[in-house]
Amino acid sequence: MSKLAFVFPGQGSQQVGMLSDSQADLAPIFDRASHALGYDLWDLIQNGPEEKLNQTEFTQPALLAASVGLWNLAKERGAKPDVVAGHSLGEYSALVAAEALSFEDAVVLVQKRGQFMQSAVPLGEGSMAAILGLDDNKVIEICEKEAGGEIVQAANFNSPGQVVVAGNVAALERVIEACKDAGAKRAMQLAVSAPFHCQLMQPAADQMAELLQNIEIQDPNIAVLQNVNADYASDPGQIRENLISQMSSAVLWSTIIERMVSDGVTQIVECGPGKVLSGLNRRIDRSLDSNNIASSEDLESVIGSLGS
Repeated sequence: MSKLAFVFPGQGSQQVGMLSDSQADLAPIFDRASHALGYDLWDLIQNGPEEKLNQTEFTQPALLAASVGLWNLAKERGAKPDVVAGHSLGEYSALVAAEALSFEDAVVLVQKRGQFMQSAVPLGEGSMAAILGLDDNKVIEICEKEAGGEIVQAANFNSPGQVVVAGNVAALERVIEACKDAGAKRAMQLAVSAPFHCQLMQPAADQMAELLQNIEIQDPNIAVLQNVNADYASDPGQIRENLISQMSSAVLWSTIIERMVSDGVTQIVECGPGKVLSGLNRRIDRSLDSNNIASSEDLESVIGSLGS
């Protein structure tokens, strides 16, 4: 029997004015988020400024609220996925969807997560780069060779031939040049404010560990595939440990989608702003029936197509 998956995006899908056509439907979830955070989150995503929305401590709650709000609407219309997952930040949205985390806990957690990640490395000392057109193992090999006593490592395995690396800026620049020499189609530094998902994030992981000790995590009621090992986690203690490890470990997105397919998933829905994951998912496995719910206007057509 074919299975359905819902997946939730991470940072990079935000933009000022997103979801403006969905205000009436999403007002309840954004009211809850604003109350928990202590500021008007809906006003920020509608009116900016863009520089503030793109700061990770604001980006993360904005995308979580957007994704969970759209998930709630899909669920009300009968969506019943067999498995959920999220890319980086999106893992928190997936855990809320699976009722392992409460929304109020999650929205404050990701705000703090953003603050911890930004403060872990002084501005300008770390960054990330996208490497296109090289084998995953070749990128790993180049990172190891070019580290030179600094930190640089694969941070996101997004799809075949698309790896994001993170680390100290000087080491990252060496990796970019070495990847070009090795035949990469493109190797370019990204406009991000910190080197996420590498060992430089260990101070943030330590802070997150302390914070998560006081957060109640329930047994998920939908199967959840987590980023750090592309495996299912049902034990709350294991979910907590994986969330901590995720801060300084690679996102195994390609393996997550491959695991879904091997376990019988044929339909996959990206739930949240943008279409980043939908593009990656198609590159990982073209057999997938891929849809996305990026606003409330998408609900009827996408939900109506599920199971057909």
